[in-house]
Parts: sequence; structure tokens; C-alpha cells
Amino acid sequence: MTSTNLHLLIVLLPLMAAIIAGFFGSLIGKKGAHQVTISAVGVSFLLSAYLLIKSFAGTFQAENYNLYTWALSGSLSMEIGFLIDRLSLLMMVVVTFVSLMVHIYTIGYMQEDSGYQRFFSFISLFTFSMLMLVMSNNFLQLFFGWEAVGLVSYLLIGFWFKRESAVVANLKAFLVNRVGDFGFLLGIAGLVMLTNTLDYYEVFNKAEFIATQDIQIIDGVSWNAMTVICILLFIGAMGKSAQAPLHVWLPDSMEGPTPISALIHAATMVTAGIFMVARMSPLFELSEVALAFIVVIGAVTAFFMGILGIVQNDIKRVVAYSTLSQLGYMTVALGVSAYGAAIFHLMTHAFFKALLFLAAGSVIIAMHHEQDIRKMGGLKKYMPITYITSLIGTLALIGFPGSAGFFSKDALIEAVKHSHWIGQGMVYWVAYTSVLLGVFVTALYSFRMFFLVFHGKERMDKETKEHLHETPTVVTAPLVLLAIPSVVIGWLTIEPILFGGFFKDAIQVLPEHNVLLNMAKDFHGSWNFLIHSFSASLAFYLALLGFLLAWFLYIQRPELPHKIKNKFKGLFKLLEQKYYFDKLWMNVFPGTGKSIGQFLWKQGDEKLIDGALVNGTAKTVRSLAFLVRNIQTGYLYHYAFVMIVGLVTVLTWFLWAF
Repeated sequence: MTSTNLHLLIVLLPLMAAIIAGFFGSLIGKKGAHQVTISAVGVSFLLSAYLLIKSFAGTFQAENYNLYTWALSGSLSMEIGFLIDRLSLLMMVVVTFVSLMVHIYTIGYMQEDSGYQRFFSFISLFTFSMLMLVMSNNFLQLFFGWEAVGLVSYLLIGFWFKRESAVVANLKAFLVNRVGDFGFLLGIAGLVMLTNTLDYYEVFNKAEFIATQDIQIIDGVSWNAMTVICILLFIGAMGKSAQAPLHVWLPDSMEGPTPISALIHAATMVTAGIFMVARMSPLFELSEVALAFIVVIGAVTAFFMGILGIVQNDIKRVVAYSTLSQLGYMTVALGVSAYGAAIFHLMTHAFFKALLFLAAGSVIIAMHHEQDIRKMGGLKKYMPITYITSLIGTLALIGFPGSAGFFSKDALIEAVKHSHWIGQGMVYWVAYTSVLLGVFVTALYSFRMFFLVFHGKERMDKETKEHLHETPTVVTAPLVLLAIPSVVIGWLTIEPILFGGFFKDAIQVLPEHNVLLNMAKDFHGSWNFLIHSFSASLAFYLALLGFLLAWFLYIQRPELPHKIKNKFKGLFKLLEQKYYFDKLWMNVFPGTGKSIGQFLWKQGDEKLIDGALVNGTAKTVRSLAFLVRNIQTGYLYHYAFVMIVGLVTVLTWFLWAF
């Protein structure tokens, strides 16, 4: 089999499965729908893993080719093609593996749902869209995949379309992402304007030229073209990867079924922005202003969104805010040119965050779809597999030494610490302080949820308690399979990915920005990296402090959180209102737009256009006609009188003038 056919199989199998399950679901039934989609995604995963193993073995060569020309516009060629290098391969394996686990898990989670076949069709279609995005070799195909995942996520978030909250959530996600996508499209348009090509490599080859050009957005004010384009592209990433202030859609998207939370908001859609910036590293490296902008946005998201997880009581929303925070960590790494560290954390995060979402779903099933953690407690003895896997996911999330999250998060924090090229000014200290304090916050809200769900007093009602038991194997098996990489993947991959030049052909970093290369001089293996966390890193001790505080507040003194909340009502109200970002997006901006629209309608349309111009013209003609009609009486003596008056007027003027 040729490599082209192999690549086509990887991307087209989920599409074909989605078509079969979607259009012929009633014929093949529930069993047929999950069999065809799981088989397709499973084969895609195995083929992607085969190529990735070849790349680690050193027998893989990157491939960049076009399949066909979609359209021509003058000299601009719009093509469909693939760029298969180590960056895209890693993303392909992550996407297909998590998708496969979600497909299997869905059999148990959605078995009673009337939209069973439709759901499998959507998640398979989503997998196809994400693969098209990460495998693309040009901006046209990238934008197609970018918009396709947005469309399918809209369908999945609002899957239960009879629930008003789900409809509002999917519309919110769709509209907020359009804000980011508008900037993304403008960035692509800027590249086409300056290079007349959509091909990645052709654009990258002209990066130096773009960096020397200026753009006048406002007359008389010049901006560096590369800075403008990179910021516009990153605005697209802010929407997809839920960076403040375009983050408001992600927590509400929890209205969709839990498997979607794991698929979209752990490993795939929300990481599309991170992947895009890493792919565009040859462009971003030439604009330190854009990189500084990325650092600040990421730092704000990492710290402040994490704090919101402390006051959430919905089990899925707690995990959702942890996703926001971790995406902020990845963004900070991108901003300090540690692209490899961002992708490494993206990979490890995909495993343990999908694990946490699916474990939350397991709890929800056992609790008869109760999601309030204040109504849980003591589930450890009823759900041992869910408990152990949740513990593994939580430890990975806080960066417990030896877990996958530890290696990626600590490497990321060290990269920020060593990124002295961005200066010792405000940007550097904001970034480093935020990622450090975020470790403490992450441990606090993670173990707050863990203790309230699995330990302490049993707070569920009697009927729920009587029916509590571990979920079926089809639900717990994906938890176990995700828990394994959440433990071991960091040990196996940190050296080749971060310090072995794994991305050397896929990611370009200027020598003066190459913080990972500088860190590699002090890297002496995974075990030494682990020891370093105890001796020279604050991250472990901040995580330990967060764990101990959560244990004290929610196990030893469970009455204290309520007292603290009453004492600091103003602060808690600010947090419960999510810094009022939701009101800003849902009330202020739409309200302001509505007020402007009403003003233009009343004053502009009704009074000026309809009143003065359209109706005013008609009234003027009517008034003149009425006047002329009164003059035209038909009586001879009236006309004679008018003639005499007119003659006298003319003679008077003539005599006065001469």
C-alpha cells in the first residue's frame, strides 16, 4: 500500500463510517452504528500509530504533497493535500486514540438515548474533521477543518436539542467561535495578499519578506505585517482553544453528553489552536510582539480560569475550568517559543483530561444523572475502578511526580523560567508567577472535587444510594486504557519529544529563542528530571500545599468552606459570576448592539429614510398638488384675476428695476 493510500484511509474511514451511521442508521440499527464507526476509527488509530512508531524508530520521512486542485483564481491555486510530519503524526494518534476510547465509552453512556446512531455519526464526522485539520498542508484545508470541527461541535453540544440550555450553549459556542474565526480568516487573507499562495511551505519561505512589510490599518499608522497577521491568527486560536476573553463558550458546552466533553474539550477541538500556532512557528518566531501577546493571554487564562474551578459545584464544569487553565499553560509555552513543550503537554493532557471527563460521566451514570458534587460523597466503596482511575487522572492533572502530567507541566514551567529572551520585565514575571500559582490552584480545586465525590459523608438521597454500583465494563474499560498512558507516557516520551529533536523538521525556533535547547544541556534522563522536582522546583511543593489545603477543608473541617464563603461574600460572588465575562458577552455586547440597532431603526430608518426621504417626498408632492388643485378652479374670472395680478407684479418689478 502506498503512503498516499495509507493517509487517505486514515482520514476517510471515519467520514465513510459517519455517512453510513448517519444515513443508514435505521437499517443497520444501534449495534451496526457503533460497530462501523468504532472499526473505522480503530483502523485509523492503528495506521496512525504505525506511522508514529516508524517516526520514533528513525525510518520515517516527512511527506508533503497535493492530491488535487480544488479551484483556481488567477494565479492563486487552491489545493487539497497532506503534510505528514512528526507534528501531524503525534496529533493524529492523540485524536484517533481518544476518539476510539470515546466511541467505546458511548456504547454504555448513550445506550438508552433515541439519537444513538446520530450521535455515533456525529463523533465519527468530528474525527474526520479534526484529521483534515491536522493533516493539511495549506491554509484552505486548514480553514475547512477549522470550520468543520466548529460546525460538528455545534451539533454535538446541542445534541439534546429539546433542552433549552443545550440550545443556548451550542449557539453561544458557535457565535463566540465566529469572533475568533473572523480574526483567523483575516490573518489568512493577509498572508495571501502578501504571498499569493495558500501553501504552508511557500508562505514559510516568504516569512522574512512578510516581516519586512508594513500594513496601515489606520491611515498614517503603520504596523508590522507579521505582527498583525500573527495576532489575527492567534485570535482564531483564542476562540478555538478558549483563551480569555473568548473562553465563555467552553464551560457552557458541558450541556452536551459527557463523551463529547471528553472528545471535544480534552484532546481535539480545543487543542486545534495550540496545534495551529505550533505549525505556524516560522511566522510567529519573527514577531516578538505577537509572542508577548500570546504569553499574557495564556498567563491570564491559566491562573484566573483555574480559580473559577474552586467555586464550581457541577462535576463536569470543574473539569471544564481545569481544561481552560491547562490550555492557558500550553499557550504560555507557545509564547515563550517552547512549542515542543506545549505539544508535549497537549498530548499528556489529552489522556488524563479525557480520563477525568469519562470518569465524571461514570459517576453521573451511577448517580442517576446527578452532577452536583455537593450531593455525592463516599463513592469510593461503591465504584472502585472509577475511584482508582479518577485518582490517577487527578494526580496527573496536578503534576504529581512520576505521572504524565508531571513531566509535561514541569517541563513547561521550567521553559517559562528559562525564557529570559522575553526580558525580565512585566511579561516574564506575569507568565512565570501565573504558571507557578496555577499549580497550587489546580491541586486545590482538583482534590476538592475528588474528596467531595469519593470521600467524606454520603450526601446522596436514599433511593440513589440503594442503586449505587460500579458502571459496566464498556464504561470502565476506556477509563483503564486512558489511565495507562496517564501514568507511563511521560517517562517514555519526554526525552525524544522535548530534548531529542523530535520536532526539528516540523517546528522552527530562532536560536536566541530556543529555550528547550538550552534546557537539554541539563537534562540527564527522566529519573533525574524527577529528582530535580524535589530539589530545585517550587511546583511540587505548591501542588502539595494545594492538596493539603483541600484535605483540611473538605475532609478534616468540612464546615470551614461555608464559613469562608460567608466571610468573603464579595469575592465569591465575583467568582460565581465568572468575573462577569458571561454578562459582558451575553448582555453588554448584545445589549449595546441592540441599542445601536434600535437607535438607527428609530432615528435613521423611521424618521430619516421613511419619514423625511420616502414619506417626506410623497407629502411634499401631495401638498404641492393640493395647492395647484385649488388654483385650477375652472372659473374664467379667477384666471383673469391671476393674470392681472401677475401683470401688475411684473410691471412693478420692471419700473422699480429701471
